[in-house]
Formats: sequence, structure tokens, C-alpha cells
Amino acid sequence: MIRKIKANGIDEIKFLKELGERNVETDKKITEIVSDIIENVRKNGDKAVNDYTLKFDGSLPQYYEVPADVISDALTNADPDFINALLNAKENIADFHNRQKEEGFINAKDNGVILGQRIRGLERVGLYVPGGTAAYPSSVLMNAVPAKIAGVNEIIMVTPPLKDGTPNMDILVAAAICGVDRVFMVGGAQAVAALAYGTEQIPKVDKIVGPGNIFVATAKKLLYGTVDIDMIAGPSEILVLADDTANPAFVAADLMSQAEHDKLASAILVTTSEELADKTIAEIERQVQYLSRKEIIEKSLQDFGVAIICDNTFYAVELANKIAPEHLEVLMENPLEYIGKLDNAGSVFLGQYASEPLGDYYAGPNHVLPTSGTAKFFSPLGVSSFTKRSSFIYYTEQALREAKDDIVLVAEKEGLTAHANAIKVRFE
Repeated sequence: MIRKIKANGIDEIKFLKELGERNVETDKKITEIVSDIIENVRKNGDKAVNDYTLKFDGSLPQYYEVPADVISDALTNADPDFINALLNAKENIADFHNRQKEEGFINAKDNGVILGQRIRGLERVGLYVPGGTAAYPSSVLMNAVPAKIAGVNEIIMVTPPLKDGTPNMDILVAAAICGVDRVFMVGGAQAVAALAYGTEQIPKVDKIVGPGNIFVATAKKLLYGTVDIDMIAGPSEILVLADDTANPAFVAADLMSQAEHDKLASAILVTTSEELADKTIAEIERQVQYLSRKEIIEKSLQDFGVAIICDNTFYAVELANKIAPEHLEVLMENPLEYIGKLDNAGSVFLGQYASEPLGDYYAGPNHVLPTSGTAKFFSPLGVSSFTKRSSFIYYTEQALREAKDDIVLVAEKEGLTAHANAIKVRFE
């Protein structure tokens, strides 16, 4: 089910190349289809959106925009334990993200110059939330809570209806708890295009966040520049860094927790103990038998799962940094020692009781994370993802007089005489 490799500088690198092949360029046919959808929605607005809904779903949803009282009723009628779980998670997410808030600054100098920076939330953000069997209320929390903390004025949610045309009530509950302003029942590339351009009813947004299928991801990619996006996410990933003190049952369970997402998901064990690798593989074969997404897990582990046995901890850490996984668990004897050594990961989980799903649902750090090795240069979604910055400059006449010769010299070196002139004219 899951292969085993002894690190030798060749075999593990070959596997990493295979892993990279998951992320080949989007199929040209998908790009063409999505491009046509985007252009149609840009030209024809809600009519195009509804036409695609009929084409792909077979019927129009119960509502286009979900009425406020329906959202309120969903919260009223929800399972109290589910509400409490979401509220507890929201509290943790808010506590963590409140610590990310940045303040602007003003630097008033002795010569009268005033410099500064303003930071404020985006005006309007679009949140895409998958519906049907892939409905994730947790994603509503992870996107909407930091947006609100950042000061976003309005959050517009789009989410596909269930097969009977009704909204997913769990999604509405999460939307109500997070203060989402408006909810539209539309999905797919047409929903992304509607948010990017605006329609008669769906407002144009400044940024689109949230997960989706290949059509949604392609639409976000194609529309980047017309609108900002969170990131171009690839298949889910987990890397477990473990030694002989790790519990193989825990390792197996955590690897499968990500493998169940998608047949393209990757689950990697990097360990200094071959015995742990063997016991983990045996645990996977035992535990997978009673899991509901057994077929997906087995396919994912067969194609993109591996246990890599390293001769020493130094190389194991080096390999983890090279892979730069979305989720990185450290099941080592002294896990806290590795905080400063693991530089490339979306989120790091330290110790045997910091299981990855803790980050997905509850602990507080965001679960929208860079994938496909992009943790080397991308960061998790956070408050700064929903803010914009601008600087301001005030100069007195005397301050500019003192600086003018330097400015004119550089401008003229660049051949931009109008730039130089704009300074010189003030002192003629």
C-alpha cells in the first residue's frame, strides 16, 4: 500500500520528482472551458450564472441569495453541541489571529518631514465554500474570522446548493456564527467569475478566498489580477517526522487523515527508525479497514505515500525542509527542539498529541496553507491576507530643498527629465 525507501540520495529524490508530477499544468481543455465560463459571466452576469447552474446541476436552487431569516433559522435549529464546537473553535481562531494584527505608523522627523503607513481591511471579500459531500464549515471559520479581524467591511459567500436545491445548513450555521454578510447559492467557476466581475445581484469583490475543485482553482488562477486570491492550492499533504519514540498507531492515523482528502494527496513518513516504519505500515493496513474513505486512502498512499528511512536526524530534518510540506508533524523525543530547525512548512505540529486535525478544526492557527513546496516562500492565510497598506509622505519646502540635488541627479541618470523637472521647478 505504501512504499518504503531507505534514503541514499537517489531513491528519495526520485520519489520527490514523482510527487512534483502531481502538479502538472492544468489540462488545456479545463482552461478553455473555464475561460469561456469567465467571459460569458463577464458579459452576461446573472443570466450566465443561472444558465451554468442549470447545465451542471440540472435545476436552479431554492434561493439565489439565501434570505437572512433562513440563515438565522439554520442557527436556531442547529444541534447545540455542533454550535458549541464551532463557537469554541471560533474563539481559538480569533485569539490566535488577533495577535497577528499590525498597526500603521507615523514618523515625524525634526526637519518637518512626516512619513507613515496606513493599514486597513479590504472593502469586500468573496468566500468560496464547497457544498454537497465536500462541505467544510471549518473553512468558513478559517476564512471569515481573520477577515473580520482585519476589518473587512463585507464578506460575500458563494456555495453550491445540495442536490435538492436547498442550502447546506451546516455551512449556513458557520456563516451565521462568523457574521458573513450575504450568501449566494452558486458554485463552480461561474461563482468565482461572478465575484470577480460582479453581476446584477452578486457584488464585485476585492479578493476571493476558499477551497474548490479544479474548475474553481483554475478560475481563481485565471482571474488573479482582476481580483486578488488567497493562493493556488494543490493536493493536501502531510509529512510526519518521527523517531523510535513515536507511536506507530498515531503516525498511521495521522498519515491517513490527509490521504483521505484526495487520491492525489501525499502522506510521507520521514524517520530514523525502520522498525517504526514497518509498524506504521502494519497499522495503516489495520486501521484503513474501518475508515469510510478506504478506497481514496489506499489509492493516495499507493501513488503518493512513502516511508523514508534516514540514517540520522540531521538528514531527516534536511529532507523535511526540502519537501516543504503543507502539514509537518514532529513526533520526536523532544519535539520543541525542532521549532528553529524546520524552516519550510505551512504549519508545524509538535508532539504526539498535536495531531493534524487539531489544526484543521480547533487550535487556532489557520488551516489554509501553502502546498506543493510553496511553503518555501508562501505563508498561511492570516489577518494580513485581508489588509492593504499605503504610505504617505509630507515634506516642507526646506526639507525638499535639502534633498533636491540628489533627486534630480538620480532622475537625470535614469533619463527621466520630467521627474527631475518636477523637483527643479519648485526652486526656480
